[in-house]
Formats: sequence, structure tokens, C-alpha cells
Amino acid sequence: MNAAKFPMGHLVATPNALAQIAQDDITSALRRHLSGDWGELDSEDRDANEQALIHGTRLLSTHHAANGTKFWIITEANRSATTLLMPEDY
Repeated sequence: MNAAKFPMGHLVATPNALAQIAQDDITSALRRHLSGDWGELDSEDRDANEQALIHGTRLLSTHHAANGTKFWIITEANRSATTLLMPEDY
């Protein structure tokens, strides 16, 4: 695994996300997120994340579980928490 590019803070997840996403998918996506692999974001959102690493703003990544379920990972600007959630939970 690549080294984390930023602190994760507390890891939290919505009950909906935990019910729909397998632990292996969560672990893999978190590793990707922390290493700066933003998953399936468009180039504009990828660029925003790269700027967020420099300026300390919110980070977002989008992933799909093995079962096809889309989910997000968001790290707060102050890096106090990283949240796993479904788009409909936002």
C-alpha cells in the first residue's frame, strides 16, 4: 500500500453504507482514498482534490463495490474524520 497522503481522522460510516458494502470493498476503497486514488471522479473533481491536498479542504472519492453499489468517501477539511456513505445519505 502507498503511504497515506493525509490523516484520516476518525473513521465513520452511515448504517446504510455498512449494510450495502462488504468489508473488503471498504478496506480497499479506504486504502485507495488515503493514497490519493480518487476512484471514479471526473477530471474536475480530481483536480479539486489535488488542490485540497495543498490547501487543506475537503476530499472526496467515489467507488463501486464488487456488487456494483456506488459509494463515497469524504475526508473533512480539518482531517478530523473520514466518512463512508452512500450518495443518497449525503
